[in-house]
Amino acid sequence: MNRFQRRRLALLLAVVAAAPSATNAIQTPRSSTIVAKKQSWTQTPLPARGGDQVGEGTASMSTEIFNLVKGIVGVGVLSLPAGVAAFGDAPSALIPAIGLVVAFGALSGYCFSLIGRVCSYTGATSYRGAWDRTLGSATSSLPAWACTLQTFSATLAYSMVLGDTFQSLMQTVGISGISRTTTILGITSFILLPLCLLKNLSSLAPFSLLGIIGMAYTTLAMAIRYFGKSYVGGALFLDQVIPNLRPSFGSKGAASVLNPNASILIGMLSTAYMAHFNAPKFYMELKDNTIARYNTVVGTSFGISIVIMALLTALGFLTFGSASSGLILNNYSTKDSLMSLSRVAVAFSIVFSYPLAFVGFRDGTLDLLQVAPEKRTNTLLNQLTVSLLAVITVVALSVTDLSFVLSFGGATLGNALIYVFPALMFAKSVKQMGDDASRALQIEVYAALASAVLGVVLGGMGAKMALGKLNA
Repeated sequence: MNRFQRRRLALLLAVVAAAPSATNAIQTPRSSTIVAKKQSWTQTPLPARGGDQVGEGTASMSTEIFNLVKGIVGVGVLSLPAGVAAFGDAPSALIPAIGLVVAFGALSGYCFSLIGRVCSYTGATSYRGAWDRTLGSATSSLPAWACTLQTFSATLAYSMVLGDTFQSLMQTVGISGISRTTTILGITSFILLPLCLLKNLSSLAPFSLLGIIGMAYTTLAMAIRYFGKSYVGGALFLDQVIPNLRPSFGSKGAASVLNPNASILIGMLSTAYMAHFNAPKFYMELKDNTIARYNTVVGTSFGISIVIMALLTALGFLTFGSASSGLILNNYSTKDSLMSLSRVAVAFSIVFSYPLAFVGFRDGTLDLLQVAPEKRTNTLLNQLTVSLLAVITVVALSVTDLSFVLSFGGATLGNALIYVFPALMFAKSVKQMGDDASRALQIEVYAALASAVLGVVLGGMGAKMALGKLNA
């Protein structure tokens, strides 16, 4: 696997990382857990006092923190070491890289907070509802399209990563000669299709814990291999790794972050913390959901996620340096039983996350086609499920390089969902308050709009890189 292929795989994993956030966001939250105060469209939005309660949720802060961390941290974090390797090959390159991990995590957390606050100020209970009450229903299709296309990209990336992952697992147990095409068709027909045809996905809830358990185990395993120097010099597993995936270090340290290739890591991090479509859900389901309690949940969750991402980035890069693969697990020997268990955990995590992402894509498609809920019969859902899954599979089999589509879509849609849309909604909600808006809120609008400008800049950088690769 050459450097270009490693970057492409890293890009796929970055899209997979964003999948959980766009998954449940399209779906309308259950009325049993969200009961908003009655507020007409023409009423003045609630003033920002930091304690107004809009919903009557029942979720504790600890439950919310666990679920939000689970939604943020996914297998995509395993691509971040490759983002560092894109511009540096010395251990000191981690210094600016970790700084970027922290900076983007903090900014993403702030924008996540903005969305919940907009719901508090306006009485909205969903992302689209917040958009309707601030920027108007005429343009509410923008976030709907963005989310639907994002989930399409996610399911496509899932299919491609599953093909590569299961091939590696079969090689681990001594099964070789099975093509990528056969692998993807087999997984889709006998595993993914039955799961996607389920009408109630609540039965998959226990399996969602596999993602957290798998990431915790993977972090521990990577730490054991790094501190045990299992891939250094004449170590046991080093000779079992193909040459281009063996540890490689040079002299490109902290200063190399000024290299244009650092934009690859920036592009990954710009959407690595994507969970923003679910912000209204977390705000409304929080028990005693004052803004102060909500911000505590957000700050703690993003803080934990930052630590996990920084730790995995450091362990992967310090072990393999510039040879870090787009999926860092590919660097470890297939004979390394400790890391093979990590591969199994990642594979199961993706398999049981796939139907969640797919349902988001399917329901988003129905919403865009304006199919009324009462017309969404089981027959229609089954037919659409088979059709959409067939399209995704055909594309996954036919196209081996989706770097342009995924990088361009992530740069434009992802950055809009995280940085641009929340800032615009917040600015508009403060404007709607009129004289009731505090001076601090009025000043904060400028900070929020600055994040929107940053989102546009990041989107422009990512789009330019994608177009450059297309024309190369």
